[in-house]
Order: sequence, then structure tokens, then C-alpha cells
Amino acid sequence: MAGPTAWTFVNTARDRILTADVEGMTLKMALFLSTSNLAAASTTYAGVTNEVANANGYTTGGVSVTMSASGTTTVTVTLTGNAVWTAAGGSITARFAAIYEVAGNILCFSTLDSTPADVTATDTNTFTVAPSGSGIFTLA
Repeated sequence: MAGPTAWTFVNTARDRILTADVEGMTLKMALFLSTSNLAAASTTYAGVTNEVANANGYTTGGVSVTMSASGTTTVTVTLTGNAVWTAAGGSITARFAAIYEVAGNILCFSTLDSTPADVTATDTNTFTVAPSGSGIFTLA
């Protein structure tokens, strides 16, 4: 399996991130199927289609995540931990992960396999989204 692709900002997120404190945002990460309309033009979580179904250890809406920022002239933003789901009673399969504000705005998303292909965690295994050590994004 190939690794995830770089995180892509949705068009409206750049301004929100530059004018807000990312560490103060209430965020979640949700998983979406290959048939989702998730794209750079996406603006709200509610407007994105084909989230992974509420079953097999996945809860619609995803899991809470926290971002941290470090640096002064160059600021790197990363997740403080990984997003993890444990498959139970069946598999969890997804193509995309999206980070969004609980208030509704999509910030960024990633294709979970650079092929691109679906990623699956079979029953009793974990589905983990672990952004690279270089962070989600860097502002310079």
C-alpha cells in the first residue's frame, strides 16, 4: 500500500487559518468513500457526500483531533495525535480523510493512498490516519 497524499486545503480555508488560532479550533477528522464529492471547492462538512457509514467501529462525524503550531518565522501545524478507529463487526474502508471545524467548515483533506486506492482496516484492526512528521502544513 502506498502512503497518503499531501493534505489539500479547500479554497475557503486558507483565509480562516491565517486569521484564526488553529490551536483554538474545535476540529474533527472524518472518513469518506471514493464516491465522495470532496474536493478543493468543498466548503462545509454538511456539503460533502458519501461519508463512511456509521457502523463497524466508525461513527459518522469522525473523531476529535487537535492541531498544534510551532515556530516563529516559519510555522508548522500538525496533529497532536493520530486519528484512530478500531474496526468491530466488519471492515472500515475509506479513500479520503478530511479535517473540519465542528462549526461546519472543511479545512483540508487527504487521499489516504497515493495510488489512489481505498484503504481498509479489517475486523478487530485499527484504521489510523497519521500525518507525516513534517506536519499538515507549514506557513513561511
